[in-house]
Amino acid sequence: MSSAGTKLEVQDSTQSKAKLQVLLVEDNLADAELMLRELRRDGFDIATTVVQTRAEFRRRIKEEFPDIILADYNLGDWRGVEALEILHGEALDIPVIMVTGALGDVTAVECIKQGAMDYVLKDGLARLPEAIRRALREKHERSLRHQAEQDLARKVDELARSNADLEQFAYVASHDLQEPLRMVVAYTQLLSERYKGKLDENADKFLGYASEGAQRMQVLIRDLLAFSRVGRQEAVSGSVDCNAVMAEVLQSLASTVEESGAVVTHGALPDVWADRTQVAQVLQNLIQNAIKFRSKEALVVSVQAEKAAQNWLFSIRDNGIGIAPEYAESIFVVFQRLHARDEYAGNGMGLAICKKIVERYGGRIWVESQAGSGSTFKFTLPAHGPEERVAEQA
Repeated sequence: MSSAGTKLEVQDSTQSKAKLQVLLVEDNLADAELMLRELRRDGFDIATTVVQTRAEFRRRIKEEFPDIILADYNLGDWRGVEALEILHGEALDIPVIMVTGALGDVTAVECIKQGAMDYVLKDGLARLPEAIRRALREKHERSLRHQAEQDLARKVDELARSNADLEQFAYVASHDLQEPLRMVVAYTQLLSERYKGKLDENADKFLGYASEGAQRMQVLIRDLLAFSRVGRQEAVSGSVDCNAVMAEVLQSLASTVEESGAVVTHGALPDVWADRTQVAQVLQNLIQNAIKFRSKEALVVSVQAEKAAQNWLFSIRDNGIGIAPEYAESIFVVFQRLHARDEYAGNGMGLAICKKIVERYGGRIWVESQAGSGSTFKFTLPAHGPEERVAEQA
């Protein structure tokens, strides 16, 4: 019998590697020597500590941080499988292999369930080296995954902070610029009204440029402020009746629809889990977008929805001028425009706002289109709140 804490080292090795720190939970020194002999034969360079009691095991795992633990199942007043519980309690990720004289199938399965990497019978020690290599590989892969998850979490936190800083900057900049810009617009308009025709032709032209540029900047800042507010405002999420929202949107756009001669239809729309005002903003922006980019033929806009797993998939289809496929992603970028300002008004902010709102609820938005063949904008929104979604998944 060996005393607790006996140190056994295998010095000769055929491999130039750092010593493998092995903690042997074993009460039979002869069995321990047999295991070391098998590992030595396979080329391992090992520093081994043998322990017998729970107390010694607890102390050694904290002092030595072994690479692997080989534990007998029957150890007198305790069992090797209890080592797994101790490791879990200490939050230590050290591979454990049960090495025992006899282990029934049921007991073996239970050991694996509790966290043992493998089990090896003492009359089959030839399998021990490969079991150790496999356990160490899995530990290494686990460590890499954990590191990758930590790196990803850190990057996500950094990105979230960066986005929050950018939103704060956009909000403050656009909010604080409004007042001085109003002064510029007011006085350039006053100069234009008071001195138009009283100076030379170039002066009238320059005043026109200044006034137009100031007004365009005012619209741009107003749009930027609207975009930044999407992330800053506290959304009041709940069940939203999209039929009622669509009725409100069509009433709001009634004059625009009438002037354009458009026909806007919709099927039965569902209830979604979102903020009512933001749902209305998405629908209104997409319908306005269809009206703005209509072709010469009479415009027809159709709004439909269908169930897609735990979400509702909305489709806004039109027969307008369409979008070339290579621009299908860039149109959702802030201030992205595909046409000259004198062709179509706007700052390219509407679709960016739609994307920000939809993604806020875990959805996605995209377009299916060909130039000259109309467009179909699609987006998803959750059908239910978080608790109901979890219950559906269970």
